[in-house]
Amino acid sequence: MKLFNPTENTMINIKTRLFLLMFGLCICNQGWGQQTRLGQDVVAICFTCHGEKGASKVSQYPILAGQHEYYMYVQLKDFKAGLRASPEMNQLTANLSKEEMKAFAKYFTQQEWPALGMKASADIIQQGKTAAVAGQCVQCHRGGYEGDSRIPRLAGLHSEYLEKTMLDFKYKRRNNAAAKSSLFASFSDEDITALAGYIGSLSVQKKSHSSEIQ
Repeated sequence: MKLFNPTENTMINIKTRLFLLMFGLCICNQGWGQQTRLGQDVVAICFTCHGEKGASKVSQYPILAGQHEYYMYVQLKDFKAGLRASPEMNQLTANLSKEEMKAFAKYFTQQEWPALGMKASADIIQQGKTAAVAGQCVQCHRGGYEGDSRIPRLAGLHSEYLEKTMLDFKYKRRNNAAAKSSLFASFSDEDITALAGYIGSLSVQKKSHSSEIQ
């Protein structure tokens, strides 16, 4: 599998926007616990990789639009704590407060989950379904892979991103869910590829927005 490495232009773009992030948070910090609207310059930093309003069209980046609020908040916490490794995200979250992370999560969960219409071959779908049954994936991610609050929505995510995420768990490059590492250690790389293709091809169902983070 080809792992993603940010291009030089993307890295430069992110770094030049870090100042905007720090400046934006500085002037917006007061009252973020009481409001969910973010300054456009601040939110636009996320658009650089994750697409307009979090509706990523680039296969290496996850869709944020419509993802569960509490799950996104926890991921931001894990990036800040170093439990998830990403030079860009570790930098971006380093100085975020709890209220600021909650505000980002709330903004993106209120956006519409995009229907990208990704396809997979019949063979991939069948192999992926078999792997999903073996892993009992629906026990946590639910029958439509829509997730629920602390469990991420997977249906309709980019298959390349899903594959990389599962391989990162398998090879312990991502260490914020020990049970996932144990699960994927029992899967072959080929089964993980098929599972990612199958889940990515699933149709998107609308969800209700999650409740307030305490």
